[in-house]
Amino acid sequence: MDAFYASAEQASKPSLRGKAVVVGGLGPRGVVATASYEARRLGVHSAMPTAQARRLAPNAAYLVPRFSLYRAVSDQVMDLLGRLSPLVEPLSLDEAFVDLEAGGVADDSASARATGEGLRTAIRAVTGLSGSVGLAGSKMLAKIASEEAKPDGLLVIEPGTERELLAPMSVRILPGVGPATGDHLRRAGMSTVHDLAEAGEAELVRLVGKAHGHGLYRMALGLDDRPVVAERDAKSVSVEDTFDVDLHDRVRVRAEVERLAVRCVERLRGADRSGRTVVLKVRRYDFSTLTRSETLRGPTDDPTVVREAAGRLLESVDTTGGVRLLGVGVTGLADYTQEDLFAQAADARELAQRAQEHRAPVMGGGEEEAAPEPEADSAELLAARRWPAGHDVHHEEHGHGWVQGSGIGRVTVRFEDPWSEPGRVLTFRIDDPLLWPADPLPLVREAADYSSWPASLPKSRSEDVESSGGGESSP
Repeated sequence: MDAFYASAEQASKPSLRGKAVVVGGLGPRGVVATASYEARRLGVHSAMPTAQARRLAPNAAYLVPRFSLYRAVSDQVMDLLGRLSPLVEPLSLDEAFVDLEAGGVADDSASARATGEGLRTAIRAVTGLSGSVGLAGSKMLAKIASEEAKPDGLLVIEPGTERELLAPMSVRILPGVGPATGDHLRRAGMSTVHDLAEAGEAELVRLVGKAHGHGLYRMALGLDDRPVVAERDAKSVSVEDTFDVDLHDRVRVRAEVERLAVRCVERLRGADRSGRTVVLKVRRYDFSTLTRSETLRGPTDDPTVVREAAGRLLESVDTTGGVRLLGVGVTGLADYTQEDLFAQAADARELAQRAQEHRAPVMGGGEEEAAPEPEADSAELLAARRWPAGHDVHHEEHGHGWVQGSGIGRVTVRFEDPWSEPGRVLTFRIDDPLLWPADPLPLVREAADYSSWPASLPKSRSEDVESSGGGESSP
């Protein structure tokens, strides 16, 4: 998918279309998750500190991620991919490998191209967003092709052209070649893939070691025999938060650990898993990072059990001086057992209640329920937590909108939806009883029906031959 988070935000907010949009953490220690192509032209890129991005693009819209929206769109895209083949290997919410031959929809360049174009059309019709497709005989080359095709394009790497295509590219294009390895190779006189191929396997082994050197040489020749793996078993589930200001209050630190434990269990249950080992991660004021773990008698998805275990682990950690980051995770994952299911039913109400407490205020039963906040927090910090920039809201009189910003006891909202014209902007008190957080709206009002797709795609050459009753297909 193209600039996925930022593109989804532009699609849902008419006033931001064609403008620079940056999605990520907005605090002093925030990091850019995704930048729109308009922002990229100004020098903003992912993993850049948000403070630096603001200097490069001061007039861009800076938004907090809405993962519920991104996951919903990702599910739609993954469903389309699953219709093409039983072998789909997701890499993230917005990227996946698909073995088209295993799905019987492509066995040569022509049928592969037709399938890729059909996929791009389907993604646009169902989600309203654009995706780029790379087609090749291996995972490495398909990924490189998809990057070269961006934005909103398609590239087929024809068999036999791999080395010619790769030769002028930077060594950094190859999997596993990061900044350090790239700099090491550059100092040895190798800056392009052609340089690696010419150097030979023995020289690469000498420079970077046997295992890495052997793999690097094969990749430089365009060789990659890794299969598409349909399912990757997660080894752990975890959540973590970096705080804008170091936490010094031990009670506050404990409360944050408990909140993270609840979020971790939400993710655990969302994956239909339970886990046996609870892990606590603490990064202190001096950037030293400590991890502590406790292994339970059996796998659990009980929020009380995970929360109490994380609390016990915290007791063994010295937080004097301040805490920058906290994380809670669960490892040793297993499928649900009957006991886990009973625990899930017994604690569903508690999990829902605690999840409600750490989210923004909502309206329920005619009364406002808001998460308790530490008294030491400023009004601006409270407003930012209750009304994250870019998140959805609903007003009794003005309808659906999104938060443009908040502070000094006020929240500013632009009222528009994905299908409207750019809307008007109004400002309210942060405790206005007529305003509350809302769920994201779908990006398209009525998605096209692709329930029978890809039956409408052109058949691959081998299927044509079989249906005609004779002959042999070309390799």
